[in-house]
Amino acid sequence: MKRIAILGSTGSIGVTTLRVVESHPERFSVLSLGAGRNIQLLAEQIACFRPKAVCVQDRQSARGLTEALPAGDRPKVLWGTEGFVEIATMEEVDTVVSAMSGAAGLIPTYEAVRASKEVALANKEAMVMAGHIIMEEARKHGVSVIPIDSEHSAVLQCLQGHKRGHVARIILTASGGPFHQLDAQNLNQVTPSEALAHPNWEMGPKVTIDSATLMNKGLEVIEARWLFDMPIEKIKILIHPQSIVHSMVEYRDGSIIAQMGIPDMTIPISYALSYPDHIENPLPPLDLTKVGPLTFQNPDFEKFRCLALALEAAKKGGSMPPVLNASNEVAVEAFLKGKIRFLDIPRIIHETMASHHQKAADTIEAILEVDAWARKKASSLIKQA
Repeated sequence: MKRIAILGSTGSIGVTTLRVVESHPERFSVLSLGAGRNIQLLAEQIACFRPKAVCVQDRQSARGLTEALPAGDRPKVLWGTEGFVEIATMEEVDTVVSAMSGAAGLIPTYEAVRASKEVALANKEAMVMAGHIIMEEARKHGVSVIPIDSEHSAVLQCLQGHKRGHVARIILTASGGPFHQLDAQNLNQVTPSEALAHPNWEMGPKVTIDSATLMNKGLEVIEARWLFDMPIEKIKILIHPQSIVHSMVEYRDGSIIAQMGIPDMTIPISYALSYPDHIENPLPPLDLTKVGPLTFQNPDFEKFRCLALALEAAKKGGSMPPVLNASNEVAVEAFLKGKIRFLDIPRIIHETMASHHQKAADTIEAILEVDAWARKKASSLIKQA
């Protein structure tokens, strides 16, 4: 029986994780839940899974949640970063599902690893900002960081039973998002609602916009670099619109092993929770006779500048990936609120990166300082737009 803390329980990953838990009560139980401000859904989750403790984003949300719960049978209600850390490091917790959106997930994920908890990771931003630190702590404490992202889950599965020294390269696939066939000159006219209409996956708004700009794939390259201890030069990206091949590993003899499946996050989530086992789920099997052709092509770095910027930050290393991540989060939020256009997202990121004097980022404190600077700089650029 794995006792689980879920950070981001009301988001798409968290909701799907709870469905997996509910399908396997003999294997999993929920000890704590963390959410943002979706109090109504969190209250429903509390009634169903009866966690010992929950955390929300701020004091006001905590007060509203407490009032919404029946008296006398409430879990401990916490708020803020300290609260998320507390529910992630509870003594009884075995596994932490890190599914908070953005940089907010960094500190709770880091502290979970330091507390010797296994981490099922969906928060790629934490790895982009501080992957080298998190993985070093994981090695120090003898715990695993198991990816939930479908691409990294696929790579993990393709590596099983093989020697890491035999790997020639990792190949991450990308759907290309809703605009991979749209002419570049029309990109600046797309609306947030159009960018949120992903053709294959159901995801939260931030990651969906990242998929539309292809920033998501750039962040995943940085995540893969740390998760699998692989040089950036050995990680390739291919556009695969059908989202059936979730990623591949090529070995030095030229053989390529691919992981395939229907595009549903239930599969990588259940694998992360049950690793190294594969457990049953209620999804229909992949029927290759009905899929049609599977196609692959190289990404267009000119058209999708966010991807090029992410790879640039990855190669520079140091403080540049945290700058990339922070400026992207600020720009995506501004786009969703209608403050900037679609092509302003890479412009804001580029100008923020160009203004940054690169330095070492070897501590969490240094990373948070860089993160704060980049957010302030990106916000000032948006005001000038």
